[in-house]
Amino acid sequence: MTNYNQIRRKSKEIKIGKIAIGGNNPIAVQSMVNVSGYDAVYSQMKELEMAGCDIIRMTVPDADAVKVLAKLKESDLTMPIVADIHFDYRMAIEAAMAGADKIRINPGNIGSEDRVKAVVNVCRAKNVPIRVGVNSGSLAKSKLEAFGRASAAALAESALENVRLLEKYDFDGIVVAVKSSSPYTMVSANKILADACKYPIHLGVTEAGTRHGGILKSAAGIGGMLLQGIGDTIRISLTDRPVEEVKEGIALLKSLSFYSKPTLDIVSCPTCGRTKIDIISLAAEFEERTAGIALKQNCKVAIMGCVVNGPGEAGDADFGIAGGVGEAVLFKKGKIVCKIPEDCIVSTLLGELEQYK
Repeated sequence: MTNYNQIRRKSKEIKIGKIAIGGNNPIAVQSMVNVSGYDAVYSQMKELEMAGCDIIRMTVPDADAVKVLAKLKESDLTMPIVADIHFDYRMAIEAAMAGADKIRINPGNIGSEDRVKAVVNVCRAKNVPIRVGVNSGSLAKSKLEAFGRASAAALAESALENVRLLEKYDFDGIVVAVKSSSPYTMVSANKILADACKYPIHLGVTEAGTRHGGILKSAAGIGGMLLQGIGDTIRISLTDRPVEEVKEGIALLKSLSFYSKPTLDIVSCPTCGRTKIDIISLAAEFEERTAGIALKQNCKVAIMGCVVNGPGEAGDADFGIAGGVGEAVLFKKGKIVCKIPEDCIVSTLLGELEQYK
């Protein structure tokens, strides 16, 4: 894993249940349940937990949802649960009392400062952090009028204004998020935030869209921020099953070498006229057969189309193959070991992988 902390913006460490974010802690992957009722929510949260989700969010609009939250906190779930609150400050208070590990609010849309203060007082007493969340769709009318549109500056200033409001009541257990459906706006707003406050930043491109487009937008926005050392927790927002958000969030961190657990890094060439074996099918089969595999140490595997790009270009791989005519050479750390027939390539790679499990 690349040492993200070498380039990372220094932020305050915040505890969310058993997870700590900010500081030197690993980047946490989040999602949000899209069902209601205890049985459905529990089942979905369990699936997300098994998929590697670090923090899960649920909407808490009413007293029934508070009861579900309380029951979830008594279950065998170990993920921190964030209560998502809109408008009704009383639900924020009730959720904190029911055991929520974090409260997500937009202080600007829950009413008077007295209401914000009431939420802060309970969260301080229960040691529950608050995530200040602002996005293009929830920007206050006053900010839209002042800035003319939901610009990066408007989003950042709205979030910072709400941060200052919480600080006014001597509260600093804060996580900040500014989101937009535009990766460019999201990146620009988060740059402003990163320079202006010390708190952990949650990254996401909101309303990113369906699977393919949503992944691309999220990779551009979130990935762009992480490569600049900005970001402590992420959500890949997709119009899809929540578990897919988690899988893609983990995949993004792996692609940047920022994932905190041992990973399998598969590199493969784009093919060209020199390729004499079916490298596309071989790479796809190996990727499919190793999906979700648990390793004890990082491993980089190269699947290359020819010896020109094989041991040399992928010389830093732990092992890999380079194609010939109906066969391939197996190499380790750039050194050719032996030749193998094409129909044995995947099984050979899987065999080599065993020592890393």
